[in-house]
Amino acid sequence: MLIFDSHLDLAWNAIDWNRDLWLTVKELREKEQATNVLEFKARGRNTVTFPELRRGKIATFIATLLPRLFRANSMPAIQRYAAMEGAYGAAMGQLGYYKALEGQGRLRFIKDWPTLELHVNEWVQADNPKGSKGEINLEPPLGFILSMEGADSILTPDQVQHWYDNGLRLVGPAHYGVSPYAHGTGTIGGLFPQGPALLKEMERVGMILDITHLSDQCFDEALDIYGGPVIASHHNCRALVPDQRQLTDDQIKRLIKRGAVIGSALDAWMLYPGWERGVTTPAASGVTIDTFVDHIDRVCQLAGNTQHAAIGTDLDGGFGTEQTPSDLDTIADLQRVPELLRKRGYKEVDIEGIMYANWVRFFKKAWTKK
Repeated sequence: MLIFDSHLDLAWNAIDWNRDLWLTVKELREKEQATNVLEFKARGRNTVTFPELRRGKIATFIATLLPRLFRANSMPAIQRYAAMEGAYGAAMGQLGYYKALEGQGRLRFIKDWPTLELHVNEWVQADNPKGSKGEINLEPPLGFILSMEGADSILTPDQVQHWYDNGLRLVGPAHYGVSPYAHGTGTIGGLFPQGPALLKEMERVGMILDITHLSDQCFDEALDIYGGPVIASHHNCRALVPDQRQLTDDQIKRLIKRGAVIGSALDAWMLYPGWERGVTTPAASGVTIDTFVDHIDRVCQLAGNTQHAAIGTDLDGGFGTEQTPSDLDTIADLQRVPELLRKRGYKEVDIEGIMYANWVRFFKKAWTKK
């Protein structure tokens, strides 16, 4: 089954982790283990490369720009800048990485509905060649939509148009700690003075708001100010794993009313209550891919339908197999999710929605709205 993953930090991995994402996962792990570049536990334990995305039929994904300002006690330590100008320069470098791969024909840069529709149709035909008519491209490119995780690289709200013109289509105003615009994960507080102006400019140009990582107060303030399309690209349920990083049931219900789609994440820290990074292990915790499906299922139960649940793995987002479900080796193991959903009584059309079609429907509505 085709898959749409709403959160992958690919350029960050390629540039800051110095990973050749055209290697297989096995090759990249062996390379990192052999070179003794093991300053982080995730070294040699990656789960995502482009060959693995293709093998797992992850045809479409939201790919990030991820430079952030330095804050005391922030994590992880890499990709932190003392000034916004440094973050801006790094973000433009990450954008250059994606553009280089687009220029080589290896990736398709998706910026509008006609391109996304063409892309999905090509992959559907390639996945079902017997039922297709005419010539079929059996190896269509992988497709990405560009997002920014934390708005530290947007120098002023007026620069939103500049970023939109460069292909950026989604922004999450904060990440861990605070950004120049908002309080994020692990902090308490609301939008900073420039925050409302950022949101209004995003709405004006058609930039989608990703509420992931916003503090609770910022979540409420942002939804009150911003009237455009909203998503939660990689968020799990606070009722299952109590932590501010997760969404409360009330927040999920508010997102559902706004027509949002919520991508559930595979970071084991977000799947197991009380997870201690570097201490708790996937095997000891009992976290499996089915634990991840618990969060998808809860969103569906709160919505009363399957239209707002989806996948936003965050795999290799500063962690590797030391902090993923014990039965997940690479991102291609997402292909186990449909069967887990079937065992819970989900119908095929609903499973297709969760795996990819809900995101496709969301972007169609967001990008064709008059």
